Amino acid sequence: MFNIYTLCAGLRMIAGTTMHIAIAGNIGCGKTTLTNMLAKHYGWTPRFESVDFNPYLSDFYEDMARWSFNLQIYFLNKRFKDVVDISKSDEYIIQDRTIYEDARIFAPNLHEQGFMSDRDFDNYCDLFDLMMSLVKMPDLMIYVRCSIPTLVAQIQKRGRSYEASMRIDYLQGLNDKYEKWISDYKGKLLIIDGDKIKFGDNPEDFRWVTDRIDAELFGLFPFETTQDVGKEIK
Repeated sequence: MFNIYTLCAGLRMIAGTTMHIAIAGNIGCGKTTLTNMLAKHYGWTPRFESVDFNPYLSDFYEDMARWSFNLQIYFLNKRFKDVVDISKSDEYIIQDRTIYEDARIFAPNLHEQGFMSDRDFDNYCDLFDLMMSLVKMPDLMIYVRCSIPTLVAQIQKRGRSYEASMRIDYLQGLNDKYEKWISDYKGKLLIIDGDKIKFGDNPEDFRWVTDRIDAELFGLFPFETTQDVGKEIK
């Protein structure tokens, strides 16, 4: 069906403007699904987590305290390279998972659990802050907020064996850190209530998402419906 908003957004892209859109959220919130759907809808170039061989991962699982710093530095290096590549691109990039999540969610979680020393964590945070001073923030951060029951249901639905033993308290700890980080985020931000907005299953909910993106990025007013009640945007 013809959508004047998507047409206008497309005209902005043809005019040569480049943008970096990033999707963040806890394990199982639907980041990859939304990245794929938005890339297809807008014709954006998707960027996913690297699947390259990780030389630290097996050692990390054998001795987390010994290898946590090395592993997080490896991830930080990879994600910073992604950010630099995106900054040099002349395309619209939509990114699944961000460098902020490593530094503000997963590294602090390891530190709090006693797997990363204070010295190593402080060094890591200083390095991250220096890196962030050299690049700009995404043009739009999309945060998919989900409750623990929703995350658990979606993790079970996709059936990945290595996620089967994931503890509820681990997911809750990550969720708490996501909420703290996002409450202090200074860039342009769109929050999607993943408990109510089923963008992967409901075309109307996906349209709700794209209408808000059109409004945030291209200055277009979203269509309002009664279904918008209780659905969050920031």
